Order: sequence, then C-alpha cells, then structure tokens
Amino acid sequence: MTADLYSRDAAALSSMSHLRFFPQAVTGGRGCWLRSDDGRDLLDFSGSWGAAGLGHAHPAIRAAVDAALSSQAGASLLSTASEPAVLLAERLLSVVPRRARGRVWLGHSGSDANETVVRAVLAATGRSRIIAFEGGYHGGTTGSVAVSGHPVQDASARLPGLSLIPFPNPLRDGGPEAAAARSLDRLRTLLEDEGTGADIAAMFIEPIQSDGGMLVAPDGFFCEVEALCRRHGILLVCDEVKVGLGRTGRLHCYEHLGIEPDIIVFGKALGGGLPISAAVGPETVMNHASAFSFQTLHGNPVCASAALAVLDTVEREGLAQNAAEVGAYLATGLQDLARHHACITEVRGKGLALGAELVTGDDMAPAAQITALAVYRAHQLGLVLYYVGVASNVLEFTPPLILSRAEVDTGIAILDQSLTDVARGVIGPGDIAGFDGW
Repeated sequence: MTADLYSRDAAALSSMSHLRFFPQAVTGGRGCWLRSDDGRDLLDFSGSWGAAGLGHAHPAIRAAVDAALSSQAGASLLSTASEPAVLLAERLLSVVPRRARGRVWLGHSGSDANETVVRAVLAATGRSRIIAFEGGYHGGTTGSVAVSGHPVQDASARLPGLSLIPFPNPLRDGGPEAAAARSLDRLRTLLEDEGTGADIAAMFIEPIQSDGGMLVAPDGFFCEVEALCRRHGILLVCDEVKVGLGRTGRLHCYEHLGIEPDIIVFGKALGGGLPISAAVGPETVMNHASAFSFQTLHGNPVCASAALAVLDTVEREGLAQNAAEVGAYLATGLQDLARHHACITEVRGKGLALGAELVTGDDMAPAAQITALAVYRAHQLGLVLYYVGVASNVLEFTPPLILSRAEVDTGIAILDQSLTDVARGVIGPGDIAGFDGW
C-alpha cells in the first residue's frame, strides 16, 4: 500500500474507535465504489454501515455543502436560528406520522439522538423504566448503550430500569408464530403480570433489527406490540437510523409494519456521509425543558444542508423504489448462492437492508469463522461488506440506494468466489488474526 495508510492509521488513531474486518484503507470514492490506497476499485456493499445512502461524492450533496459554506450561516443552532436547520426540521415534520408531529431535535449521530430520547421520555413522563429488545443496538454513547441489548456492549452499564425482551427470530425460535408468541408473552408478563406497565416511559424498537442480525419480525408482530404500548400509555420509539430513509423500499421502514410511532430517530444516511441525526416527536416530550440536551455544533448549517439534499434526492430520484427493485434482485442473487453454498441458511430483509446467515452442521451452529473469512476474502477480491449478528455470523448488505443490477451481478460473483475459496482453504484463520470484527 502506498505510504502504508493502514499502518499509519493504527499508529495514530485510537483502537477504541476501530472495528476492523480486513486491512482496508481508502483514498476516495464515487457512487457505489471506493478507491483503495493500493489503486484498486472496491464495490461497496456496506455503504459505510448505511451512512452513505446516496453513495460516495454524490453531486447533490457536494452542491449543498458548497452553497452552505460559500456564505456560512454560523456554525450552530444553539443560540441562533438558521435557515437550513429550520428547513430541515420543517421537512422532517412533514414526513412523519401525526403522533410524531411536534418538534425536531438535531444532533450528530443516531447514538446521541437515541440518548436524548431516553433522557427526554424519562423526564417528561415521570416514569423510570424502558423496554427494548435483546440484540438491539441503539448507539455507542453512555445513554444509548444503556437501552441497547447487543452482547458486544455487555461490559457497559445498562439503565437500571431497562427490561429486555427477545426479538422474534423465526429461524431459531420454531417458526414465525412461535417466535412472535415467545416475545409477546414476555412483553405481556412485564406489563401485566409483573405490574410494571405504569412505570414504563417508552419502548425502543428497530423495525428491522440490523446489528442483531438483520432480523425481520413476523407479520403483525409490531401491531401487537403497539397495541400493548397504547394500553399502558407507553411511548413507542422507532429507531430508523440504519434502515430508514428509503433503504427498505419505503421512506420509513416502520411503514412496512402497519404502526405509527410516537418518536422517530434518524441518523447515518440522513447526512449522506456527514454527521447529523434527528429525533422527531410530540411537543410534550421534545420541548420538555430548554437547554436539556445540546452540543455546540448541533444543527450546523452545513450538515443540515446536506440532509436536505439527501431527502430531496431520495424523493426526486425515486431511490426508495430503486431500493425495492434492486434489493429484490440482490435477494434473489443471494438465494441462488444459498443453493450452491450450504453454509447460507437464510436470506432475509427488505429492499437494500439484507442479511445472509451462515451456519455449520445439522444443528445450524453459527459459522462465525467462515463469515469472517468470507468478508476478508471478498475484500481481497474487490468487494466491501461486513458481518453482524449476536453470534457474528450474518453477512450484512446495506449498499448505497443508487446500486444497479449490473453492480449486484458483480458483487454476487465476487461473493460466490470468496465463499468457494473459503471452502477450499485458500485462506484460513491465520489470515484474519487481529481482525476481530464485532
């Protein structure tokens, strides 16, 4: 690698912010492609964990950022109103359901947005407890980790009043009906048999549990969850950070579920690669108190302008529809791979939010090592993708929404070769030493 960029990164940057799957170092990118520092073009099936929803170097984002910087309206909304932040808030209020049409809080990431919602719902309702799902990931700050259920965060403190219930996993829980019943029974027990319903401020959900393994709940499951929350006056908080803004074939992922959340959290793709997030919800919660949750650069005009460009482009270019159509094509390609590679036991997801679970043996033991080797080999062959799941055995596909069918064909061919090479022992455990992933 020229100038050994990867080694320089390891020597200068804290490993606390690293999640490494292979020795990747990039110097640029355009569309669905990244340029490696060794001169290779890499097809990006991750989209920087979904953050690059419009791909890399999209002209609409470049133009919006340039215009915002050409006559910069300050750098903060903390003590001043600015047109980009106000326009973004108005736009977000116009696309959320009636229950959430109150106020908009702007932040830097899905983590700080979820943390703010946790603090606000507890303070505004006067209730002390939160419900979330096992395997759920709502961020990496203290307050967002506190309501997450992913085992990678088990060493961090959870909210004392947090209750975690199982997210339905039809593959591992005996099918859709049994999986849904298991989760709903636990929720009813918490709210009714254990009598905690009056103490619970909110329930945090992911409409697709992404980092938990790209899990899709059975049809009707979240309608039952919503009904139970309404019965007990519990706010329903929908974390759309990774799977929202057109990724699943609709603007919001919760639209597939037939529910109407009280609070919606946006992040990642909202800024098209720039740091901005939003929480949208009722005025009684979001205006609980002034100066309740702020940082100086919240709602800065540059990131707010980029977010407006993202929303405009998703609508103007029909990217939700493209995600639905190309996502279905990608899912078909992955299902074809499953017929040739016995390790792929299930392909699931919606649109361009897909997962492929890898297992070994008749007992479907999680194939964590095969998964790690597969993504490493894919990178060697020119494809970028990562893995997720509580057992680190689910290939995750969150490419830019502009992905084409031709690029799907290229990526499927590379993944096919990488899985074949892993099975033949072309690479082995020694190659992935030091790349711990999740």
